[in-house]
Amino acid sequence: MSYSIAEAARRSGLSIDTLRYYERIKLLEPPARDSAGRRAYSDEDLGWLGFLTKLRLTGMPIKSMREYASLRRHGVASAGRRKAILVEQRQSVADRIAELQGCLDILDYKIANYEQIERKAFGVAPEMEGISA
Repeated sequence: MSYSIAEAARRSGLSIDTLRYYERIKLLEPPARDSAGRRAYSDEDLGWLGFLTKLRLTGMPIKSMREYASLRRHGVASAGRRKAILVEQRQSVADRIAELQGCLDILDYKIANYEQIERKAFGVAPEMEGISA
């Protein structure tokens, strides 16, 4: 199956400009061209774009993504370095999750504190305020 650039953009959730940019910086191999010379993205291309999107969501820098993409072209011989890049990024994500969990804990503490203040001030649990007998 092949997809136009507009359809690839829609399916991947990336803009047409981003697809062209990824191609320009060599994150994405130039897609095949149809008989009219227009880009024709494959299911494999869309799968790769999905993976790149996940890498960006992890906060991976473009530089690391470019290294990974370059290594990918070397096949099995580069598997060790590709794995190392992912292991490093995984640690970064785990650290960020821990940091965010600390933030969430503080928010939960403050919310519970305000609920306690409301109970003392109004003598009613906030979730019970809208209930009438």
